[in-house]
Amino acid sequence: MFERFTKGARDVVKGAVAHAERERAPYIDEGHLLLAVLDARGTRGSFVLGALGADAEGKRAAIGEALVAARRRAGLSQADAEALAGLGIDVDEIVARVEQTHGVGALSGGRRLGGRRPFAKEAKGVLESSLRAALAHGDRSIGDEHLLLALASRPGIASEVLAGHGVTVPAVERVLYGGGEAAAS
Repeated sequence: MFERFTKGARDVVKGAVAHAERERAPYIDEGHLLLAVLDARGTRGSFVLGALGADAEGKRAAIGEALVAARRRAGLSQADAEALAGLGIDVDEIVARVEQTHGVGALSGGRRLGGRRPFAKEAKGVLESSLRAALAHGDRSIGDEHLLLALASRPGIASEVLAGHGVTVPAVERVLYGGGEAAAS
C-alpha cells in the first residue's frame, strides 16, 4: 500500500512518527497523523484545510489542545465524556485524581524509551481507509487529502476534533471534488 502514497502522504506518515517521538509516546496514533496533516504545506490536504479555515495558527493550536485533552482522558472522546457525565461519572474529576496520585498524563499510556514505535490499531485503520478513499474517487495514488478524508470519516478523536473545526467529510469532498455528489452527502 505504501508504494501508492504520494510524497505528501509519506511525509505525513514520517511527521506522525516524529510527533510520537517528540512526545515519547508508546505508539503512533490517529492524533499524530492529524497533527502531521496539519503540518503539511503545498499539498492537496493543506489546500483543503486552508479552504476550510482549519490551517490558521489559532485553529491548529486549538486542534492540538483538543488532542492533548483527549489523550489525558485516556483517549475518550468528548462525546464519550459527555455520555459518562449523563451517568453521573465526571471524567475530568477522575483524570484529576489519577494525575494527582500518579502524575500528569498518567492515563495517556506508558512511555516508550526507545526502539521503533508501532502504529495503534486506529492509526492503521486510517491508513487503510485512505486507500479506500482514493479508490472511491478513482485516484491512482494515496495523497494526504485521502489521509484527511480517512481521519474525518472514522469514528474517534480525530474526526470529532476535525468536525468541531468545520472539517467534515462532505466539506472536504466539496473542496476536493466540487459540488455534485459531495454536496448531496
